[in-house]
Amino acid sequence: MYKLNGKEYPCCASLTMGFIGGKWKTVILYHLRKDTLRYNELRKQIPTVTERTLSLQLKTLEEDGLIKRKVYTSKPPLKVEYSLTDFGKTLVPVVQAIADWGVATVQEKGEIL
Repeated sequence: MYKLNGKEYPCCASLTMGFIGGKWKTVILYHLRKDTLRYNELRKQIPTVTERTLSLQLKTLEEDGLIKRKVYTSKPPLKVEYSLTDFGKTLVPVVQAIADWGVATVQEKGEIL
């Protein structure tokens, strides 16, 4: 049993999935692995996610310490950028491995649209 931030996990894999599990968290981390992106840039990269879901997932990733949100208020319009924290960057090899596995699976069993 593992305990982190008041939550208990039956194994280390479930702890990891607690951070990156779900449909969109890994996708968001994948798009932030190389670049800092503004909210609308992320929306364009992930067109099938709803605005509400993207906002909620970004908030959760920020609360978990995986991404940082920087707000520029010096002049309108408001500018918000998202990037990986140092802690979030430790997941880049994991996220890249997941993406590589997906590409290999599609090449073997599916098709790229």
